[in-house]
Amino acid sequence: MNVSLQNIDKVSALLTVDMVKADYQENVEKQLKKIRKDAQMPGFRKGMVPMGLVKKMYEKSVIADEVNKLLGDAINKYIQDNKVHMLGEPLPNENQQQLDFDTQDEFKFPFDIALAPVINFTLSADDKVPYYDVTVTDEMVDNQVASYAQRGGSYEKVDSFDAAQNDMLKGLLCELDEADNVKEGGIRVESAVMMPSYMKVDDEKAKFAGAKVGDTVTFNPNKAWEGNAPELASLLKMDREEAVKVTSDFCYQVEEITRYMPGEMNQELFDQVFGKDVVKSEEEFKQKVREIIANQFKSNSDYKFLTDARKYIMDKVGKLEFSEPLMKRIMKTNNPDKDDKFVDENYNQTIDVLSWQLVRDVLVSQEGLKIEQNDIMEEAKAATRAQFAQYGMLNLPDDMIANYASEMLKKRETVENLADRVIDSKLADVLKKKVTLEHQAISAEDFGKMIQPEA
Repeated sequence: MNVSLQNIDKVSALLTVDMVKADYQENVEKQLKKIRKDAQMPGFRKGMVPMGLVKKMYEKSVIADEVNKLLGDAINKYIQDNKVHMLGEPLPNENQQQLDFDTQDEFKFPFDIALAPVINFTLSADDKVPYYDVTVTDEMVDNQVASYAQRGGSYEKVDSFDAAQNDMLKGLLCELDEADNVKEGGIRVESAVMMPSYMKVDDEKAKFAGAKVGDTVTFNPNKAWEGNAPELASLLKMDREEAVKVTSDFCYQVEEITRYMPGEMNQELFDQVFGKDVVKSEEEFKQKVREIIANQFKSNSDYKFLTDARKYIMDKVGKLEFSEPLMKRIMKTNNPDKDDKFVDENYNQTIDVLSWQLVRDVLVSQEGLKIEQNDIMEEAKAATRAQFAQYGMLNLPDDMIANYASEMLKKRETVENLADRVIDSKLADVLKKKVTLEHQAISAEDFGKMIQPEA
């Protein structure tokens, strides 16, 4: 068997496999003997079917199978041994002649190969890329501290209602008739819970101002919530369709007023957020919060740096050359349910993405970057911590984080995404040391506007 590669141009080649009978005959004979051993036909004992009959029935299909196996192995071995940097899979040449296993015993298989473009570039301190340092303000720290305090608070009963505090009321709700008396047989809801601060009409909301336990307030729920079906159905304990039809006034006897009180700035809150005795004063607490915010912005700054570095590097590398006909055939092969219009419309975007992947592979190879299984696990843990941190849960046990991360790694797509993030993170760290960073201080608001289109 002979395998040869002929370069058509810089980005395409013709790979040809020539196969003769001696290449596959031995394997064919072995397979036919296995078939004969297990063959059962009328008039013959098992394993005693004449080989001539076995060949007549099975030889053609066996030859086809063995030729295909040898063909695949030969192509893979040649590509690996000769380090052919190809894109996609070998494509059967459009001039491939129809095979006839009845009359042929020698075969020629030509394949079109899309070659990856040669990429040569270097980076040094002469290359400059902007790096944005987001300013962490005292207001950010105070807001985050207040958020932690809010989460660490508790509900307490108070005597007087204050809408500004988002107080919650519980009481007896009764429908009134036209004379403002409790309507006989009307709607009655015991222990009705509501928060007047969320009413949409200020005039109705104002009726509850300063209300105390034991007071009775007359208001119109339909007006208060502007006929909002879910709100009315929840309050009146009835179907939405019926609730929106209720337009009468109601009296509400306040039985209980509850207010959410933020947690105090004390050791209990410090321990709840960061773990026991990690911080021991309000000053240390705020400093720790500032570090967390800064670290969150650092991840975003690294992301922005990598996108800017990508653009800089791609401009330096220049437009890469590809065989458009072969690349479109590969796209069509990878998307068998799509038509030529889809391929044409998505070709340029696909090439842009592929170009960066190839350049990134060069960078990864130059720097010897590798992904270990532990890297992916640590990335999964980091993603888990970030997810819980959104809800103020910073002090979770390591085994709990590890369990959640392990669940994430059960999905192949998630593993691939995490591996991609690991590479990007390692690449960003390398590039930050390799090029000159042009540091620029920026506010969180301006930075958010800057990265919004990219995100």
